[in-house]
Amino acid sequence: MILKGGFTNYGEDIGVLMLDTVFPRPPGDIGNARSYDFPVRYKTVRGALATKIMGDHPDADLIAPFITAARELEAEGVKAITTSCGFLGPFQKEIAAAVNIPVFTSSLLQAPIIHAMLPPGKIIGVFTERAHHLNDDHFKGVGWSMKDIPVQVQGMKPDAEFPATYIGNRKELNIDVLKEEMLEMTREFMATCPNPGAILFECTNMCPFASFVAKESGLPVFDVNTLIHMFYGAANPRRYL
Repeated sequence: MILKGGFTNYGEDIGVLMLDTVFPRPPGDIGNARSYDFPVRYKTVRGALATKIMGDHPDADLIAPFITAARELEAEGVKAITTSCGFLGPFQKEIAAAVNIPVFTSSLLQAPIIHAMLPPGKIIGVFTERAHHLNDDHFKGVGWSMKDIPVQVQGMKPDAEFPATYIGNRKELNIDVLKEEMLEMTREFMATCPNPGAILFECTNMCPFASFVAKESGLPVFDVNTLIHMFYGAANPRRYL
């Protein structure tokens, strides 16, 4: 058996570009390595604060440091790159063009696949912390539009603890409170959406609560972890023979 080298570290197929944060990340969150049954490699983009990204458009000055960090991850041997914030969708094309490996900046990339799976007329609930900022430019950044795929953007109430914790970059969080806010958002979506078919988390911090949302809604829930696992399965196919 002959092994090819070229890197210092091996076995970390997924590289994650992390925002510059200090808030806790429970299992299920993309920033907790125990969320995965395989190694991942992290790279923090210094100065990439949530407040600079989670608006109508991410700060264009951050494209360069994200590209630099992506190239570093590629040089370190990862097979694909993702990010810790779905609001980075508008950076998809620039980052993907800067490296020679797959890039998926946002869980929102899954919307066309979900739409194709669902019966006609079904609506995808896009769950986010700040519904008033998530717009069609974020969706177009990853290759689709609200004009083509029916979605209902579901956000949280302005005084919710969830955005105060994550966008506010607090150093502690209350799991029970955040779980209830996720369930409250789910109930509101189910009550107001005329024909719900699936739920898609834009926010990577929502992933720890996916099982609770799925049980409450009775719908399939997609997030950045479903996307990561899809790529990992493609890069490491199960051996049958």
